[in-house]
Amino acid sequence: MNTLLLEPGELTGTSGRVRIAGRRREHVYAVHRAAIGDRLRVGMIGGRLGEATIVALDDARLDLDVELDREPPPPLPLVLVLAMPRPKVMRRVLQAIAAFGVERVVLLGAWRVERSSWESPMLGAASIRAQLVLGLEQSGDTRLPEVMLRRRFKPFVEDELDELARATRRLVAHPDATVRCPCDVRTAFTLAVGPEGGFTEYEIGMLVARGFEAVSLGPRVLRVEQAVPALLGRLALG
Repeated sequence: MNTLLLEPGELTGTSGRVRIAGRRREHVYAVHRAAIGDRLRVGMIGGRLGEATIVALDDARLDLDVELDREPPPPLPLVLVLAMPRPKVMRRVLQAIAAFGVERVVLLGAWRVERSSWESPMLGAASIRAQLVLGLEQSGDTRLPEVMLRRRFKPFVEDELDELARATRRLVAHPDATVRCPCDVRTAFTLAVGPEGGFTEYEIGMLVARGFEAVSLGPRVLRVEQAVPALLGRLALG
């Protein structure tokens, strides 16, 4: 945890005192080994960043005097269309998405997505949010990505994708593509990433017909939890 994030409603105004309990208090107490008088990086989810002074800390409570005085880093101007990952890798992928500052994510059904994935408790709103918050804590951000669930590939591509991707550069990651993924993209973009094994040729054809350019990270085949941060890092950071 590089930044302790406060929930809306825990703090009134831009400065004041707040009491923290649960996972966050335990992390500060046991991992940071902080003490009264130490200062921590803090932020308000959906709001500003700042610092807090510890005024009380024991095995039951953490009291902070908080001042929020700066804006979070700008979001990555990206719509990520991601074929639904397997539940056991969903946590890592969601954390990476939030850490990179992605603005909007569509978790999408595809031919190679296991149908049972849609029954996972990981898809509950609270579970998704918890993983996104962990990613924000890591990167020092406060803006939660918007997450949309779309179970059916064809209706989404035909009815919604053009509007979501409007005025953006459109890329689809595909293992067989001969064009390398661009670096350090300066304009807004939409990135589609398939499941393990990639999108089918039919699915790639539908995306290409809507202006998507097939790109690759090279000859190595990566798992989704490896490919997503690699693509985001290349596009955002160069």
